[in-house]
Amino acid sequence: MATMLGFLDDVFDIRWRHKLPIPIIACIPLLIVYYSERGATDVVVPIPLRWLLGTLINLGPLYYVYMSLLSTFCTNSINILAGINGSEVSQAVVIALSVILNDLLYLPWAFGFRIPLPLHVTEGVKVGGVWSAGMAYGSRILVERHLLSLYFMLPLLGACLGFMYHNWYPARAFPGDTLCYVTGMAFAVVGIQAHFSKTLLLFFLPQIFNFVLSCPQLFGLVPCPRHRVPRFDPETQLLHPSRAEFKEKRPTALASFVLRVFSALGLVELSLDERTGEIAQTTNLTILNVFLLRLGPMREDSLTRVLIATQVCGSLVAFFVRYGLAGLVYDGNRR
Repeated sequence: MATMLGFLDDVFDIRWRHKLPIPIIACIPLLIVYYSERGATDVVVPIPLRWLLGTLINLGPLYYVYMSLLSTFCTNSINILAGINGSEVSQAVVIALSVILNDLLYLPWAFGFRIPLPLHVTEGVKVGGVWSAGMAYGSRILVERHLLSLYFMLPLLGACLGFMYHNWYPARAFPGDTLCYVTGMAFAVVGIQAHFSKTLLLFFLPQIFNFVLSCPQLFGLVPCPRHRVPRFDPETQLLHPSRAEFKEKRPTALASFVLRVFSALGLVELSLDERTGEIAQTTNLTILNVFLLRLGPMREDSLTRVLIATQVCGSLVAFFVRYGLAGLVYDGNRR
């Protein structure tokens, strides 16, 4: 269903305000399967909040709302961080590799080893061992869940690697919204069905940052052009930050405040009206434009490599948080 809806989006060029609910429609079969299998709607409460909420809290229907929002985020977060050759598929490749590595930690290997971490709050990560079943600690259910995830992620990774060869600069094939919808929904499915949605979201750290940065444009505070991709200079063959202009209306006080905060943080570059001193232009609010703003103009393939390096660093941080710091807020093995 995600493939079909993504194809329709590519054909009819659906606007963003109509595009956002599409993943909710695509996740209906997932929600039906989850309900028919009597999937749990309980969540473990972090230690600091247990004095107020207890150990477990049943979200009931709100959990299905959460799953719908998760599928919407996974698809659209890749879709809005796009526009250059190899950007969409490279995100999917790194996230799929991260999920696969996380799954492998839970399988019952016939050998075991321990990964020491430079923290006093944990003894490190114990991996493998036929009796301990890796990070599953003998739980057959956890092993089966992560095997299910592997059954989805390995074919997805193979397909993305093959497509990445043709989509690399200069691209001979293009993903459109179809690839974003398929990969995003696949990540949402394994995160929900294998019950590691919090870990999955950690692998989306660059996408979360890009979404937060994009919110002023997505929600109408700042003018949002149809495409926010970097500007290409045909003379130098380099990419430059693209800009949004306040043409039809003046920036509101809230928009000016947000943009000036972003400017102070080095995330945008502002152009002021010489007569009024108000903001006349701003670089588009995407992480790709931030890279070009901070690192300078660069070739398209170089920008894709920077994006891949950022995604890899995000996954390393995710593993560190998941297996190094999670013990601070969750006890036992329910992290």
